[in-house]
Amino acid sequence: MTDDKGFRGRLEGKVAIVTGAGRGIGKAIARKLAVEGTAVVIAEVDAAPGTQAADELSADGFRALFVQTDITREASVQNAVEKTVAAFGKLDILVNNAGKDFNFDATTMTEADWNTAMDVDLKGVWLCCKHAIPRILEQGGGSIVNIASVHARATSPNYFPYGAAKAAVVGLTRSLALDFSPKGIRVNAICPGWVMSDAISTWIKSQPDPQATEDHIVSLQPVRRIGLPEEIANFVAFVASDEASYITGAELVIDGGLTAQYPQ
Repeated sequence: MTDDKGFRGRLEGKVAIVTGAGRGIGKAIARKLAVEGTAVVIAEVDAAPGTQAADELSADGFRALFVQTDITREASVQNAVEKTVAAFGKLDILVNNAGKDFNFDATTMTEADWNTAMDVDLKGVWLCCKHAIPRILEQGGGSIVNIASVHARATSPNYFPYGAAKAAVVGLTRSLALDFSPKGIRVNAICPGWVMSDAISTWIKSQPDPQATEDHIVSLQPVRRIGLPEEIANFVAFVASDEASYITGAELVIDGGLTAQYPQ
């Protein structure tokens, strides 16, 4: 199966796990990897969108499997990795996309809320790496791509502890890159800016004046538009491929120039 907007074959024969791939950026990443020739496991906690995403790929002739996965639970992560290898024989690529915005006042946030936020946005990344790395090493190497955020480097008021968690993901990425790049596993972090994902679209529509809200966001972007999930997916496919063979331990920003500008 080919895609009119891309070529097939850059990742031919590879096997990938994409977490949080039932919707939004994760779903776009899964499709792009499939178009490039990868067998894709949709590791998603919500069964309905996860099943639908896998079924859509399968209907289009791609190799896809849904495995219900809670990245905050080690047994669930281990199960996803084991089912991937059982279904496709190996694992080459891990994309840690699953995550969630958490916004609290640091002085009133409960310890339970903190633990939940860190479990979803940080611990889950580590757990997936923990169980994927041994399998990727069996293939002689591969690639891990962690989806962080521009909030890892330039955050906003009232965005605690999301920015802290995403900054930690970048730190985790650097550490794993140093430990495992000599063994053949490249580890990189991608930091998206504003992207018209399902979550952002829903949030915009919930505002008192959705059009004014969207216009304001667009005005902040040097490219004068909001990014698309497919644009993040295209970059992930490149970073995961051998075309990016000299890139590891990197914090790769794709934000339409948002963080390049001096605040006006």
